Amino acid sequence: MEINTFQKMQKKAEKKSRGDFMRLGLSLVFMALVLIATWNKIPGNPFLGIAALFGAYMAMNIGANDVANNVGPAVGSKALTMMGAIMIAAIFESAGALIAGADVTGTIKKGIIDPHAFAHPEYFVWAMTAALLAAALWLNLATYLKAPVSTTHSIVGGVMGGGIAAAGSFSIVSWGTMGKIAASWVISPILGGMIAALFLFSIKKSIIYKDDMKHSAMKLVPLYVSIMAWAFLTYIIMKGFKHIIKVPFSISAIIGLIGAGLVFVAVKGALKKYEQNMGEERTDVNKLFTIPLIFSAALLSFAHGANDVANAVGPLAGIYDALMHNAISTKASIPLWVMVIGALGISLGLALYGPKLIKTVGSEITELDQVRAFSIALAAAITVIIASQLGLPVSSTHIALGGVFGVGFLREWLDRTQRLEFRIEEEKARIEKIKQDLEKSKKELELLEKIENKTQEDYERIIQLFDVIDVYEKELKKESKALKRVYKTKYVKRSAVNKIIAAWLITVPAAAVVSALIFYIIKGVML
Repeated sequence: MEINTFQKMQKKAEKKSRGDFMRLGLSLVFMALVLIATWNKIPGNPFLGIAALFGAYMAMNIGANDVANNVGPAVGSKALTMMGAIMIAAIFESAGALIAGADVTGTIKKGIIDPHAFAHPEYFVWAMTAALLAAALWLNLATYLKAPVSTTHSIVGGVMGGGIAAAGSFSIVSWGTMGKIAASWVISPILGGMIAALFLFSIKKSIIYKDDMKHSAMKLVPLYVSIMAWAFLTYIIMKGFKHIIKVPFSISAIIGLIGAGLVFVAVKGALKKYEQNMGEERTDVNKLFTIPLIFSAALLSFAHGANDVANAVGPLAGIYDALMHNAISTKASIPLWVMVIGALGISLGLALYGPKLIKTVGSEITELDQVRAFSIALAAAITVIIASQLGLPVSSTHIALGGVFGVGFLREWLDRTQRLEFRIEEEKARIEKIKQDLEKSKKELELLEKIENKTQEDYERIIQLFDVIDVYEKELKKESKALKRVYKTKYVKRSAVNKIIAAWLITVPAAAVVSALIFYIIKGVML
């Protein structure tokens, strides 16, 4: 039996090893092809090839880490299979990057450092190269540790560290901008969590907790789905296509409202056909949110590809522009070949290494079903819309994970205030009964021990009482622990939360330190 178990473990380890080797091999092939294709892009200056290599590595790490936030809840809720999620995300990430990705990007990411502070253009090139590699290395480590982090914050930290090292001064950094970025560490998860919890609570109160759940679902699900349609249409028009055309919020919201009206009518009609076959269980209501979740995963991936591809290709485009013109520009056009590297790299990184983080976001923080995942996806879009209108700095990664936290903590609160209330009272009553019996036995024992001339029956009763008291004390200890467990019932894994928050806090400084070290290495080699 033990030999069979060992053989199974050995086969599993060999299979995992082969899979790891294959993934590494495909990654190296992709990076090698990028290096070969860009080595002589600028005749006589092969440094672009090295920068492109790091850009490809960065893009793969974005796919492996950041994309999980878009599809993780859908996979965790079983609305999508892992393979289906990877295919949808890869297609829409690439489409977002190539169709609506930035055709012009700020070479100094987020305006965090002053471009005029660089003494020479090559210092800028080395700093941006260091930033790409440092951000990619940090993302690689975070993915290995199953910690979803912000790729934007990673590259911001890299640019800051490389810029400080290149300029030799902390004054190059716009500390006001960095303060806003630091504020997003708090604002993003709290806002995302509150909105996700609010929508989940609303769905529970208006549908799940109703006696006639089926009737309530038929009436209100079209409304909730149309709210999602409005949020996503507005979000995509404002954010997904902002590099193609600037559309003000008012126009985006009106277009979104028209789309939401059409969706409401369509969903209402579809549910009428489905109503006869629908049961009265919670699982039947969950199924109604499956298709909206698939659409949300696709749209979030499109918007992510359109916006976050710049984290990989922005510094690379800046490097290319600086090498071509031997000067530093605050804005640089992104050639198609650079966008292709970003799009392919994100898709490849997602396919090869994304499942690890998708599982973390979808199932290892809190248990998700379609209703909870729907609330998280809806919160992600609405939070970005609210934040952009208020001018608040937010991170899409932190918003999505904040939504997961918010849903989990709401479940804990609801159980503690509702369903656990009966269990707590029951445990307390049981403990009180044991305490009374224990006290009664102790008093009887005390009286018997005071008798000077004890009979044989007295001695037998004393021995019996010692045993009874021992049993009662053990039961009391056991029930007290049971009561503590009831109070401590948790639906959010604290270890996962602590690890993720710790990773968020050190992302910028960690990437900055690594970037500065890499800059000094590049400088030492090149000079």
